[in-house]
Amino acid sequence: MAPYQIQKYQENYRKWVVGLFSKVMTEHLPITFHHILKLPRNLVLLLWGPLALFLVSGSWVLAFMASLALPAALRFLAKYHWIQFEVMSLHTDMSDITKSYFSESGSCFWVVESEGQVVGMVGALPVKKPTLWNEQLQLLHLRVALEHRGQGISKALVRTVRVAWHQGYSEVVLSTSMLQYSALALYQRLGFWMMGFFFSTSYRLGVVPAIQFIYRLPFAQVSQALEQGGGL
Repeated sequence: MAPYQIQKYQENYRKWVVGLFSKVMTEHLPITFHHILKLPRNLVLLLWGPLALFLVSGSWVLAFMASLALPAALRFLAKYHWIQFEVMSLHTDMSDITKSYFSESGSCFWVVESEGQVVGMVGALPVKKPTLWNEQLQLLHLRVALEHRGQGISKALVRTVRVAWHQGYSEVVLSTSMLQYSALALYQRLGFWMMGFFFSTSYRLGVVPAIQFIYRLPFAQVSQALEQGGGL
């Protein structure tokens, strides 16, 4: 196992960070495509669509072309969802990481360096909700290169974000896809609780929804217990 170190982002890491972000994103395509294929309405469409087209048109050629085009369309749908997320991220918070993640208390972006390469990353930004009683920090863009997984890097990055309670935040929140099974297991092992599901605008087209998680930082748990018990 190659040694690694976690440190704050610097601009000379940008090429590595963007490359890792895009590379890990493509890993979600196969499992998302398989998920979409297995949805009941899509199975019906794949099985009966070409047959219905043949019955209407009487052309086996059209039916055969439809049997090829439908899976291709579903694969494009799976790919489009992740491309849309990648493009949005690269044009918002990740367009200028220094400006987005180093401009206010609690926000930060960390990278994992191993043998001169960036092999992992994670960001944290305050959740801007004026009516929120508890100050929340959002964990974003947790990524670890495939060849460096299984070394505890993801766990170390999440724990790095949780140290944010020193900055006065009481909760860490995040969202992840239902199909990212290893990520779901990791967050639950580290004490995160599932809040519910988040349905994006593309959910109706078959893309899997995201799950929202929350972790209550230690000092917030103590404060809540004191409030419930009437204080000291």
